[in-house]
Amino acid sequence: MKLKKSIISVAAFTTLAVSGGASASAQDIEVKKGDTLWGLAKEYGTTVDQLMTWNNLGSSIIYPDQELQVSSKEYYTVKKGDTLWGISSLYGISVDSLKGWNALESDLIVPGQELVINLDDKAPSATAHTSEKAEAPAPEPKAEVAPEAEAPKAETAEAKPAQAEPATADKAVKELTVEATAYTADCAGCSGTTATGVNLKENPDAKVIAVDPNVIPLGSKVYVEGYGYATAEDTGGAIKGNRIDVFIPSKDQAVDFGRKTVNVKILETK
Repeated sequence: MKLKKSIISVAAFTTLAVSGGASASAQDIEVKKGDTLWGLAKEYGTTVDQLMTWNNLGSSIIYPDQELQVSSKEYYTVKKGDTLWGISSLYGISVDSLKGWNALESDLIVPGQELVINLDDKAPSATAHTSEKAEAPAPEPKAEVAPEAEAPKAETAEAKPAQAEPATADKAVKELTVEATAYTADCAGCSGTTATGVNLKENPDAKVIAVDPNVIPLGSKVYVEGYGYATAEDTGGAIKGNRIDVFIPSKDQAVDFGRKTVNVKILETK
């Protein structure tokens, strides 16, 4: 998984921060071909629902080169003139929360210091009222510096909804709704060889599905919602009609996949 943006040290981040530039960052990744929300949620210790919420996704379908936020934490670098009150107002959080996340024993902060912002605990209406809060009369005279950090925040919020739309949509030969389960070659007595001759034990990273050839021809290139790009390489005694089995190398992960209704795009047939 290639990290497009990553969490970096306080010292390194401080050297990159410039006046008027971005002063906050979150952990984002760039989607690779074959990635799924389910797989990314497992990799980054979160849930599909959280990924959809953080990235304003209307469905669990993702596309290569799409940028996704995979962490609820954002990192803010303190600038000259910043105060805890001003930063808290900017993000719509309490000073006590900000101090708790960062183990601060006083209100003292210094330029270059990196603060954790937990977006999961942010008030839902905070973004809509950021400007109003930053401009309101304040007991602390330095609070007016907070709007300097507002511009990158607004830019990020505007950019993310567009991520749900693919740059170029795959043209489907056929699209259908199926019931999906998962299977694995990691079991006693399993040959690990598909109906078309693919050895799954030797190729555990293969993206393969078992199908009813009367519905999805063997050799078809497909996109399975929640699984990703794959090839129809296998069949099964219970796989009849609008049923598929997705190959997952780990037995535990295959069990976790369960049974679900998904959308399948047939992109290419043989």
